[in-house]
Amino acid sequence: MKRTPRTIALTLWRSLKLQCPVCGEASIVQRPFNLKHRCTACGVIFKREEGFFVGAIMANVVATEVLVLLTYFACLLVDLNDQAMLTSLFAIGVAFPIAFYHHSWSLWLAMDHLIEGLPLENLKVRKGGLPPPD
Repeated sequence: MKRTPRTIALTLWRSLKLQCPVCGEASIVQRPFNLKHRCTACGVIFKREEGFFVGAIMANVVATEVLVLLTYFACLLVDLNDQAMLTSLFAIGVAFPIAFYHHSWSLWLAMDHLIEGLPLENLKVRKGGLPPPD
């Protein structure tokens, strides 16, 4: 894959929309908090070997920590009382990782695709040239 600024931006845009970073045709999400095993449009594998998504979990934790720190400093600038500050920090610390869950996985897939490319599964093609459904 040729990595031009345009292809990098396109891949990152697809990941923000929770679509396949390779083709952009299918969603990576099967149901809430569950990723598809592979793309239903192009057959690229999303779920790789054990431990592959530790980086996605790390990205989620780091993004949460950054948001909590930014909120903390904003609360200090606004001079919020301690109770309101702790309540808002707790709410962000609990809600943000849940809300960012799919996006962290999607961004991790996009980064892996940009660095080394995602593998295609050996598929048996059904009528119409489409891979079999999950």
